[in-house]
Parts: sequence; C-alpha cells; structure tokens
Amino acid sequence: MNNLLQQYGLQFHNATLEIISGGLINQTWKLTLNEERFILQRINDNVFKEPQKIASNVRLLANHLKEISSDYFLVAPIKTQMGEELAYETSNGYFRLSPFVENSKTIHVVETPEQAYEAALQFGKFTQAFAGFEATQLQVTITDFHNLAFRYKQFEHALRNGNQERINECSSEIATVQSYSHLVSDYLRILNNPNFKLRVTHHDTKISNVLFDSADKGICVIDLDTVMPGYFISDVGDMMRTYLSPANEEETDFTKIEVRQDFFKAIMMGYSDAMKNELSQQEQSSFFFAGQFLIYMQALRFLTDYFNNDQYYGSKYDAHNLMRARNQLCLMQSYATLASL
Repeated sequence: MNNLLQQYGLQFHNATLEIISGGLINQTWKLTLNEERFILQRINDNVFKEPQKIASNVRLLANHLKEISSDYFLVAPIKTQMGEELAYETSNGYFRLSPFVENSKTIHVVETPEQAYEAALQFGKFTQAFAGFEATQLQVTITDFHNLAFRYKQFEHALRNGNQERINECSSEIATVQSYSHLVSDYLRILNNPNFKLRVTHHDTKISNVLFDSADKGICVIDLDTVMPGYFISDVGDMMRTYLSPANEEETDFTKIEVRQDFFKAIMMGYSDAMKNELSQQEQSSFFFAGQFLIYMQALRFLTDYFNNDQYYGSKYDAHNLMRARNQLCLMQSYATLASL
C-alpha cells in the first residue's frame, strides 16, 4: 500500500483503510489520511482486460466538461505524480484514487418512487451533460456488453453445445425465451434507426451507482468503468430491471416478484426531466421496450450460463443460474402488465 500511495505523493503512515461492500467487480476501500478521505479501488482486470481504456474514457469526458465550462459534477480520479489516472502496483495490478464525496451515501435497495426518480434524474443528467460530445470517441471497455443479438447467439450456441442434461430439463424455459426472440429484431432495428442517437451511456444503472445526500436527493453518478457509446435503452432498461420489483434476481420465491407501476412512472419522469429535449419522439415512445430489452437479455445470459456449467456468473448451488433465469422470466411476464402505460 505504501508503494502504491507514493505514486500519489502520499504516505501510508497513520492512514486507515475501510472496506466498502456492495460492489460485485472491483475491490473498494475508503482511505483516511491526515483527516482527508479518498476512495481507493482495485480494477478487476479479469473483467476489464484493458484498464487504460477506462482511464482514457474518463479523461476525455473530464476534458470535455472543462472545454464547455460545464458545472456538471464528474467524480474523476486523482492523477498520480506522473499525471496518470491509474496507478500500477506490481503484485496487485491497477488502482485508482478518487476524492471522497463528503455528506454522501449509497442506497442498495430502491424503497420509494422518489428514490427511483432521483436516480433516473442523475443518470439522465450524466448523459445529457455530454449531449455535444461525439460518443464514438469513447473506447469499448467490455465488448458486446449490451448487444442483445450477440447474447442471443450465445444462447443458441449453448443450446447446441452445452450441458445436455441441463438443456433437457429446461424445455419450458427455452420455449419462453424463444417466444420473445422478436425483441432481438426490434433491437437491431433500433441500431439502424437514425432517430435513436448513439450517446455517452453508463450501462450499469443500479441504485448503488448513485450518490445521495441525507435527504435522499441525488448528487451524482459513480463507477464509470462501463461508460461507453450506447443507447438510452441500456440505462433506462437497467433501471427498470433493478428498480421495479422489490425482489431482486436472487429471489427464489417468485410470488414476491411484482412490478410497481409508480416506480415505472418515476423512472420515466426522472430520466425525461433530465434529458429535456434530447430524446427524439421515437425514443420517448420506447421506455417500455427498454425494460423488455434489459430484462430479456439478463434472462438469456443466466440461462446460457446454466447450460455452460456456470462459467461466467458462477453458482452457490446446483441450479443457481437456472433460478436466476426463471426469476427474470417471471419479471418479464409481470412487466408485460405495464404495456398500456
């Protein structure tokens, strides 16, 4: 740790480290040093094969905000004494150090429509802040992350080559997944529709990636590792998937899965209020599809991983990824009740 902090001109003497839980990919600590507080993260290079791409993207975004004299609050990493956004430590890989946002908190479960609204508002403000930025300048940090056509091909490949015993027991789930395959065609049409703009997109809009103040008002978004060129359906869809039901993807009692209409409306309103006139009429008409898109893709990914013997997500018990897939398919069916909104 001392070798790492020396790259920032800091000494570990009298410093304290506190592990921050909640992240699934990177390791995160709160570092307190001489009454100053920082966030220290180790980049998971098993997921992010080229961490320098993350650093490059954040640098481009920060520079853009300076160029247009924007007052948008971007939590950018502190540079090392060599002017780098990332520090490298021989035994442990890449790290970044960021300022700790004082008087802030994170929320891990969305409990009220007001929280959903504030989170959607913040993710909308993030994308809107870069409305004049050419998104293709950003590098792709995870290839095909939200590419539904690619995910469906992975599913079909797993059907042909996966664990045959597991495949044989899932005829009902397979049929349900295939019955929704028209969503892949809908997604491909969006990619070729000039009314859907390629934007600076966060791609991981779970509630814990928003900082709130003590009054539950949003401050800013954090964890910019998955910021890439993308479409608004990715960010809105991920909020729909993770905010609408009080039961998350690990729930095995599917009677607890429900879709809360007021939360759906809160997400739509918050995101639209932040984006202002940025969304085209066709984009504004696609909020419902955004939820379908993300829920379906996650169901596909869980079922695919189950057929591939849990290589990607891992499992805590034999049918873990199958239950996750069933959970998301149940959420998909509940979500259909919102089609008329």
